[in-house]
Amino acid sequence: MSELRRRLLEDLVREVKPGFACGEVDPNGIFQVRMNNVTKSGDIDLGKQRRVPRNHPGVDKNKLLPGDVLFNATNSPDLVGKTLFWSGLDEEAVYSNHFQRIRTDGEKLDPAYLSRWLSRQFESGVFRGLCKQWVNQATVSKESLLALRVPLPPLPEQRRIAAVLDQVETLRAKRREAIVLLDDLAQSIFLDMFGDPASCNALWDRKTISELGGVVTGNTPSRARPENYGEGIEWIKTDNIRPPELNPSQAAEHLTVAGEKVGRVVPAESILVTCIAGSPASIGNAVLAGRRVAINQQINAFIPQGPLPRFMLEQIRVGKALIQQKSTGAMTGLVNKTQFSSISLMVPPVSRQQEFVCRVECVDSQRARNVRHLAALDELFSSLQHRAFSGTLWDHEASGEAA
Repeated sequence: MSELRRRLLEDLVREVKPGFACGEVDPNGIFQVRMNNVTKSGDIDLGKQRRVPRNHPGVDKNKLLPGDVLFNATNSPDLVGKTLFWSGLDEEAVYSNHFQRIRTDGEKLDPAYLSRWLSRQFESGVFRGLCKQWVNQATVSKESLLALRVPLPPLPEQRRIAAVLDQVETLRAKRREAIVLLDDLAQSIFLDMFGDPASCNALWDRKTISELGGVVTGNTPSRARPENYGEGIEWIKTDNIRPPELNPSQAAEHLTVAGEKVGRVVPAESILVTCIAGSPASIGNAVLAGRRVAINQQINAFIPQGPLPRFMLEQIRVGKALIQQKSTGAMTGLVNKTQFSSISLMVPPVSRQQEFVCRVECVDSQRARNVRHLAALDELFSSLQHRAFSGTLWDHEASGEAA
């Protein structure tokens, strides 16, 4: 099948209109969609809702209707281009000045199809390349948006493509939800068996982290010596610590043998804890290393000697506040090795810890299956998008008809 013809977005829309800013908050007002209400995957997040006065002059001109497409034109560089297809709520809503509201010409362009295509461009990094950047913010101009050339199959096929992608996205959303619920279940099991580590629970003995094992603070080998970096052991930074797993980024660095000698290498059973971060909320993020790794100076590694690592990991996660309370205040989000080592944790009998680990390993196994399935769905979704927007999604049908 030949490649789909492309048309300027400007020729396919009836209106592209920015929202309005409002500094006033009215608990009984109208819901205003803001940047945090649109996820990177293009879903609506109603967790934090801001309501503005209904008598604000921007309200009447900026109400959302089912079929509107919200394009996040202003945000941080990595988030510019998030797109939401507005299917409506049980109440009226408006939108902030960070968005452009797109209303398509329904005889030429299906809005759900456009939303999926814009989301694909966002995932591909197109908007990052188009945006004008300032210190903490970036924007894609209305002119740049309208200059995009959209692949344009016939309307029935546009609707069919959007429906197929919606079905796969629904499955992806269910898998993501299941993973979150399983993460919560592990914490619930811990709280049910042992209680809150931050409370004065007299049922269990308590010891400091230094009494329960070793503590290693990471180090950054000199970058002035290029022989420190290259092929070798993984070098973990705080952005790799994304609970509940250790997730090295695509640009993960490695230390050579020379780098290891001046770095800090810890064993697989180590619990890696973020102890320096620009955001206090990130202090206390914890993962199990799972393999021998090197760590940077923003991480403290706790190596349990006696207590079971999986039990201690969950206790640190549930008791994250214990770590955050130890901040020295010397800089934003800092818990030094001495303060970290002094944190008191519960020490139930090993048999009780083993019971917990046995129960939570079943949860971990189920979570791993969901993660694998989500990865497969992500790959399928990406493939479907590529084929849909290049005009080859139904090639097998065309082949069948030709035969």
